[in-house]
Amino acid sequence: MRPGGRHHRGWRLAARCVATVVLARLGVATLALVDVVALASLDIGALAQTEPPRSAAADARAGALAREILDHVDDLFRGQASHGRARMSVTTEHWQRSLELEFWSKGKERSLIRITAPKKEQDTATLRSGNDLWNFLPKVKRVVKLPSSMLGASWMGSHFSNDDLVKDSRMADDYALSISFRGVRDGAEVIEVTGIPHPDAAVVWGKVVVEVLAADRMPRAIGYYDEQMKLARTLTYHDVAALGGRRLPTRMSMQPADETAESTEVLWLEIAFDVDLPDEMFSLRSLQQ
Repeated sequence: MRPGGRHHRGWRLAARCVATVVLARLGVATLALVDVVALASLDIGALAQTEPPRSAAADARAGALAREILDHVDDLFRGQASHGRARMSVTTEHWQRSLELEFWSKGKERSLIRITAPKKEQDTATLRSGNDLWNFLPKVKRVVKLPSSMLGASWMGSHFSNDDLVKDSRMADDYALSISFRGVRDGAEVIEVTGIPHPDAAVVWGKVVVEVLAADRMPRAIGYYDEQMKLARTLTYHDVAALGGRRLPTRMSMQPADETAESTEVLWLEIAFDVDLPDEMFSLRSLQQ
């Protein structure tokens, strides 16, 4: 007997057994002895391939759709110029408070938000003009210019940031986008867009995930992830109704991921789009009035 002959025959027998099982699962009833050698040369990875590679045209269409969706979400409450009122309710572990707000915006780079109630907060205001951001503190009659590093800081103790309220950034410009889900979720047909920030983008998030209804691109939720890709907070949209001549979510809620008992809710009371607002409305002088 040749050295190793018994082991060699044992290996061939084991190979035949494995091959028989594999091909039986593929619907093959019998296996000829010569097929063992052919089986050994198969590219099993090729057998497992179930989806053809995406074409460049398909990727381009998906990218265009993702940008269209995020532009729609960013521009929901924007117009050539707008004016309105809202109520903000803040709930934290230690306190609750409600603020009445009046706001004005013009184009994409001018915004003014003023607190109208309660009395102790009245006339506190935030102005954005171009790349500059200021707060007015009426108790000390002082205007404070905020550095760009403060865009991600909390606005008036709420769970919204300065950037959320004055909309300095645009997701479609700051993030590389992909369609990460299309299908039925929670009983509704939705599209999910995932954004990863461009290396030079001035954003604080490591990732954003935006979910909209497929039919009308109405947003349902935005998940904000930190640089470790851990969910930091979620913004949800509710109660879609006619407002200012548009169909809009009239209520939004920001929920921090690590403080489930805390949240900030914004209820839109009224809004008018494409109103006539003078440029002087967005000046430091107007901020202090």
